[in-house]
Amino acid sequence: MPTTLIVNARLVNEGREFDGDLRFTDGRIEAIGSGLSARANETVIDAEGRRLLPGMIDDQVHFREPGMEYKADLATESAAAVAGGLTTFMDMPNTNPPTLDAAALEDKYRRAAGRAWGNFGFYMGASNDNLAAIQALDPHSAPGIKVFMGASTGNMLVDNPEILDGIFRDAPTPIITHCEDTPMIDAQLARYKAQYGDDIPPACHPDIRSREACMKSTQLALSLARKHNSRLHVLHISTADELALFERGPLVRADGSRKRITAETCIHFLRFDRADYERLGNLIKCNPAIKDAGDREALIQALANDVIDVLATDHAPHTLEEKARPYTGAPSGLPLVQYALVAALELVHEGRLTTAQVVQKFAHAPAQLFDVKGRGFLREGYAADLVLIDDTPFTVQREDVLSKCGWSPFEGTTFRSRIASTWVNGELVWDGRQLVGKPQGQRLAFDR
Repeated sequence: MPTTLIVNARLVNEGREFDGDLRFTDGRIEAIGSGLSARANETVIDAEGRRLLPGMIDDQVHFREPGMEYKADLATESAAAVAGGLTTFMDMPNTNPPTLDAAALEDKYRRAAGRAWGNFGFYMGASNDNLAAIQALDPHSAPGIKVFMGASTGNMLVDNPEILDGIFRDAPTPIITHCEDTPMIDAQLARYKAQYGDDIPPACHPDIRSREACMKSTQLALSLARKHNSRLHVLHISTADELALFERGPLVRADGSRKRITAETCIHFLRFDRADYERLGNLIKCNPAIKDAGDREALIQALANDVIDVLATDHAPHTLEEKARPYTGAPSGLPLVQYALVAALELVHEGRLTTAQVVQKFAHAPAQLFDVKGRGFLREGYAADLVLIDDTPFTVQREDVLSKCGWSPFEGTTFRSRIASTWVNGELVWDGRQLVGKPQGQRLAFDR
């Protein structure tokens, strides 16, 4: 079988950075070492000292298929992801129709087969009337169960206390939550509409979807998880206030045990704050809202201190036409997968995080938290999902955006690192300039 040998790389894995070589064959990492000798007919790539990382695992994306393919689909968004060094994605259930039963879940896996450039998993969604489907879920079929404990799309706001209690009691997989208190948000929105009508200034968004709304809902989720000893993962933490609710320390402890309650933040909360609404307006309108500079600083520190366990994108594309509507009609969400890793690596250039910490939060931790089999690490026998980083600056241009929506909130931003190559299951899919070959994504296996 033809093999590929990457030599003279700076490997980053499991808290270490070290010089070495890596060989892969038949989609798997065969050997990691120093001074590996090339074989006959082997493809040899000289990394020239550049950093080689495991492919990132993005546990929070909205690729919009089925039902909203006019602005995104599994093929276009996964292409943008691998161009950004994200080799695995886990897609949210608020599609049309929503993913509320096993049939809808399997339909998504069928859609991704042969079309997804990265490896894929799909969440089961929760509603006020699908507790039986959640209880019957095969834990090997989904990374987790998504519970919207705040306003969301369609029939996916779970606000029935008995149903919420049942989900936390009976879920056969990790529970992941969007935590915002809807009544508090509705009251604030009514107040601002009375003042501005539909054309509310975007800078008011963090006051409408307030830190208090986040805090109240997160506290409720944690109380239910502690009551039932559930595995709870709270998504997109956006405030400094919520950080005190979570345990500091590694996701996997020295004795092999894991945190039962974990937290995540997203790349846009680390790169934008309230001041950016003046420049970007509804383009950075998202739920939860981007908040203050002090929150941004606290979230970066919480990543460094192991209070926050996972970094993700919450990639949620909309068209520019949709974003140009007045505030109340402009949808929330922004496209992020293509530039999320290089945006995270800016924190390394700034001395705020190490590359090993980025890899821990964006690759290792999602694999561990969701029991992903054979991915997320540079380990012999693991899938050859790899990313080579080139520390050559570039500026984001709209014409380079691969997401179907055709824009990025990072347009005009100069990043000091770029993605030189991405391999998925041992096949080169991004060569630093363009997609290569054909989609190589595989369905995720969960080791439970």
